[in-house]
Amino acid sequence: MVGLSDRNEQTPADGEPDGLAAEGDALLPADLEKGPLRRCIATGTVQSKDGMIRFVVSPDGEIVPDLEERLPGRGLWLSGDKAAFTKAVAKNMFAKAARRAVRVPPDLAERLERLLERRCLDAFGLARRAGQALAGYEKVREALKTNQVGHAGPPYLLVEASDGSPDQRGKITALAPDMPVVDLFDAAAMAAALGRENAVHAVVARGKLAKALARDSARLKGIKGFVAGSPPAGHVSNV
Repeated sequence: MVGLSDRNEQTPADGEPDGLAAEGDALLPADLEKGPLRRCIATGTVQSKDGMIRFVVSPDGEIVPDLEERLPGRGLWLSGDKAAFTKAVAKNMFAKAARRAVRVPPDLAERLERLLERRCLDAFGLARRAGQALAGYEKVREALKTNQVGHAGPPYLLVEASDGSPDQRGKITALAPDMPVVDLFDAAAMAAALGRENAVHAVVARGKLAKALARDSARLKGIKGFVAGSPPAGHVSNV
């Protein structure tokens, strides 16, 4: 395979591009935009892999999401948005990138959404159990005012129930107008993840779990097709 320094050749899906400008990272916090770059098989754009989704071909030829990015085989990287996914499926781009016949499951989009939702809620719950997340209107307000989430450090992102009170949410976000807000999940899903009877407002401290939640929330938002600038109820703001 031609080396990456050859600007006239396509960047390998799992390779490092050579100085091309990153594109399409608007959904990610700034500190997640600086990771390794990959080329999208659908759009050809090169961007931080933190905003992308890796797929591989299983031994029986099926396209499989590799959200852990650990499965063996050539990685097929796709921008984390619905338009890129739809194009890749419609134009048989997984097969073209893999250079072999592949089978795309008819429920791949739904399966991908479920996997991303599970990863988001798992990271959220782990953060709570690790003492890196607080829930409750007054606790969240106090964390933002003091810039401290318990003993875990400064807040990194807010998690707001999609069916919560707009008035209460507005009072919380006013304390940290530039902080990313994840609001893809309703109060019941948040409460289940945290092991509580009720959860509408939460804050997560800076750390690996918060960044994992931010990344997967951004990818989930994109795959669901939410458009930046005019998001429907239940979205990820500035993530």
